Amino acid sequence: MTFSEVLFPGRHHAVTGFQVDFLHRLLAGEVRDADDVVVPLADDAVVVWAVTSANHAWTRRNPLPGHRREALVERVSVAADLPSLVVLVPDVPQHPRFAELVVTTVATALGHRPPPDPARTLVACSTPAVAESYRALGYTVVGVEDAVSDDADEQPSRPWEVVERLAHGDASWRLLAHPGTVAHYERYGVPELVTELFSDPVVSSEGDLTTTRDYRTYAASFETASGRKYDQVGHLLEPGRVVDVGCATGGLLERIAADPRFGESDLFGVDIARPLLDEAEHKKATGVFANPNIWFVRANILSGPVMPAGSVDSTVTVALTHEVFSYGAGRADVEAFARRVAEHTRVGGVWVNSDVLGPDEPDRVVDLQLRSDDGANPAAAREDLDALERAEVAAYVGGLSTDARMRQFAHDFPRLSGAAFVARSLGEGRWRLRLGDAMEFLTTKDYADNWLSECHESFCGLTMADWREVLTGAGLTLDPTSVAWRNDWLVSERFAPTARLHDVETGDELDWPVTHVLTVARRPPG
Repeated sequence: MTFSEVLFPGRHHAVTGFQVDFLHRLLAGEVRDADDVVVPLADDAVVVWAVTSANHAWTRRNPLPGHRREALVERVSVAADLPSLVVLVPDVPQHPRFAELVVTTVATALGHRPPPDPARTLVACSTPAVAESYRALGYTVVGVEDAVSDDADEQPSRPWEVVERLAHGDASWRLLAHPGTVAHYERYGVPELVTELFSDPVVSSEGDLTTTRDYRTYAASFETASGRKYDQVGHLLEPGRVVDVGCATGGLLERIAADPRFGESDLFGVDIARPLLDEAEHKKATGVFANPNIWFVRANILSGPVMPAGSVDSTVTVALTHEVFSYGAGRADVEAFARRVAEHTRVGGVWVNSDVLGPDEPDRVVDLQLRSDDGANPAAAREDLDALERAEVAAYVGGLSTDARMRQFAHDFPRLSGAAFVARSLGEGRWRLRLGDAMEFLTTKDYADNWLSECHESFCGLTMADWREVLTGAGLTLDPTSVAWRNDWLVSERFAPTARLHDVETGDELDWPVTHVLTVARRPPG
């Protein structure tokens, strides 16, 4: 059997010198299979590079977007005189029919050629499980890196190992990568990008803040609330260059884009979470935003400037700064974030921030009375939630009484958030604790759908006094419209039906404290 096509699947973030030499030897008929038989290739055989996870980018697992990888393969192919075609294959979860997905995608993308067929297509693959899935479809598979004998003096590095060497500052990656890879990386600043992605302590390997968040419900809640949020912050923004940091799926920017005041403005959405930006880009592609001058950027503003110094007229952050506090180094990172915003703000420009807020007297000790008749009351907190599926966690936590949910929160919140949390049970649903800790629980208790993710976050880490210090310390002036306020919907719908606050000494019932903050900070002249 003589093959006229080599299907070479992989993420192809790097092309190594070994891979190029191997493909040349394969096309020249110099490679033997596992049975020590020469694999015959036609004189006009072509290599089809199937670039997998092509729509997944800016993460440690997939640092480069598909179009950059396609350009890399094309550049190396031309430089190395390899007859090549490139097909981008979308990212999918692990699936037993993955090989079929790749083959079908290639057939669809290269409709001018016969579809891959075991009679004419050889598969080059070194991942055992993936290789076996192609064999199950009838394809002959030849190893690439794993084709080297175990007795060889040195085993070839795989592309991903080359990327990891780069990320860890090992200059030997340049010797292992094909020269075309090195040139492509330097042209597009890939070494800096990869180093930043691998050193980011906040973002996971998948490009998200957390692996326990249900982004479907998370995004839906932001979209639902975006109209209300725009009513709160929109009139405070200045036209010009407007940046929404923590833009999620772009719901707030959608309202800004529809406002005639911002018809001539340039709008930017910045977020860390890849799943949210994917949806924002999809909305842009389908014409959702009235103002076409809109861009989305995946970045962590704490890692470096996102916008040039002094270039932004308005920055808006909604429900973001508590995540900076929670997933970073607490107040220190909020202060760093504030300095970064101040740096990119024009003189006279504004930063409008809306978020949750801790009570004015967070250290005051209070008694919190909770209902125990509104759900199940296990004797102790469950300690195996991390091992459950998200839906199982949601069902379990959602079925607990408010009192039992406090017991579970007292177990999960300190271990996941790293914050101190001490709540002493007095029996019959009564707990003694700090007011700040009481509000941490009350503002989190109803998020059963994202329980583990929400228990990673501190909603009450900063008070209004803290915010004044943070903003003035960053060189900004606090506008008189800034205010700490109480969300009375939370009081009537979430707090009052299940809880009461009491003074420890008198037993008197206490009023509910502030829950949210709106700060309007400007960059002064000089």
